[in-house]
Amino acid sequence: MNQQWTHSDIPSLAGKVVVITGANSGLGFECAKTLTAKGATVVMTARNIRKGEDAYKEILNDQPNAMLDLMKLDVGDLSSVHAFVAAFENKYNRLDILLNNAGVMAIPRQETPDGFEMQLGVNHLGHFALTGLLLDVITKTPNARIHNVSSSANYTGTINFDDLMGKQTYSRWGAYGQSKLANIFFTFELQKRLKAAGHDTITNVSHPGVVVGNLQANSVQQSGTVFEGFLYRLMGPILAQNITMGVLPMLYGMIAKEATGGVFYGPRTFNMRGYPTETKANKEAYNADALRRFWDTSEQLTGVTFNF
Repeated sequence: MNQQWTHSDIPSLAGKVVVITGANSGLGFECAKTLTAKGATVVMTARNIRKGEDAYKEILNDQPNAMLDLMKLDVGDLSSVHAFVAAFENKYNRLDILLNNAGVMAIPRQETPDGFEMQLGVNHLGHFALTGLLLDVITKTPNARIHNVSSSANYTGTINFDDLMGKQTYSRWGAYGQSKLANIFFTFELQKRLKAAGHDTITNVSHPGVVVGNLQANSVQQSGTVFEGFLYRLMGPILAQNITMGVLPMLYGMIAKEATGGVFYGPRTFNMRGYPTETKANKEAYNADALRRFWDTSEQLTGVTFNF
């Protein structure tokens, strides 16, 4: 692969339709700006429509001719996921790139309206349902891609099949690690099933390395962890890379010609910063039986069955 793949390697995306969850801030917002600049029609989704409108206007101020749409979507609420899919399919007949990006990190235990532990519900189950419901329009679009955003926290995660929702014991960082490992489980099993069904759609996954932004700020605010906030302020300038570099593994997986399905991408230098490269995930993600079991569990929990 290109050892120093950057934004300049992105070709024209004119005619392509992209959906980005959590597009109003952070990595999602940066990707929206980049993809509209390359000519794509970008559907920005946001849970908070007012914040979404602010982000939407900011892009249009810089790119008056951007092909941009804004739609409401709360991936932490399955009713919102279903409503979004119906509204999207009423407006669009193709979907070239689905970027499953929205997320929450290391928050106190809460539940979604559907009764899921919040981090697993938002970071994985909502995106699982969204992808399944959009699968028909995705697979009918030639050479479409589904890209999921994980985290280096996947390495400390484990899928606790006996207590997925953290009702018996809960650790906010443990739940976050589980949810980010879930993104990789989903990607690897989805790629197997897409290939077996003969589709040219591919799916891959990435992590941005160390990027300090809204996720950390929200985690500190909800958890009241003054010490963690201090660590972010102290270590950020030393270890973190800027968001322009942080989105490169995501963009590579979504767009690069040489990117392939079922692969985990991350930053090249110590898996923390730098240009995108292929990397290894938590060893649990290479257990075929566990992948199938988690897939079946995700279908049961969401009520969404993928029609390949």
